[in-house]
Amino acid sequence: MKNLKNALLLKQLYQRKQLGYAYTSITSFKEVAPELTLPSTLSSLKKQAQECHLCELSKSRKNVIFGEGNSHADIMFIGDAPNNSDDSIAKIFTGRAGELLSKMITNVLGLSREEVYISNLLKCHTLDSHNPSASHTHTCYPYILKEIALVQPKIIVTLGTLAYEYLSHEDSPLEEVHGIVHQKEKYILIPTFHPNYLLKNPSKKKAVFEDLKKVKKLYDSLL
Repeated sequence: MKNLKNALLLKQLYQRKQLGYAYTSITSFKEVAPELTLPSTLSSLKKQAQECHLCELSKSRKNVIFGEGNSHADIMFIGDAPNNSDDSIAKIFTGRAGELLSKMITNVLGLSREEVYISNLLKCHTLDSHNPSASHTHTCYPYILKEIALVQPKIIVTLGTLAYEYLSHEDSPLEEVHGIVHQKEKYILIPTFHPNYLLKNPSKKKAVFEDLKKVKKLYDSLL
């Protein structure tokens, strides 16, 4: 695009020279890079996300589903994408999956949803929530990274394959890596299964229970 604009500018200058214009110097077109800095507060970041139209999901969504909970939580849960119920009522982790997540947090960690921070990798509902496109995910990725930077959790629990792959930069099957502690520079990451998966595969609830017991032990050690 920059080369094309320079070529058009040069053509215009030559045309004017033929008409008698004289030039002592020529300054080529300089394209200014867009400002990509994200806001430095959760409220302003949420507002920017709500106004985001960087991908076609903005045309089909009803609501932007931003994270919620304790803005200074030690534990942060990150799922893959909002479901249809979330999109309808503009709230994260609703319906049966949300109820199950709340029980997991309360019964195993001894905390309420309000004491942790819950978010998703994608902020808009996708028609295929099990397999959102790479372009949609890459577009939303900076938002979750900024949320992490602002909340500064000590422990992140990823719920589902997509969140695990993007935050760990690994693609090992979740069946093999759930419950494994990943020590990152600023936080500990522990992957486990998404509540939606548990609703379809209740036999995996015991595995998630054991994963969250590890989270509980790590959390208690921080107190």
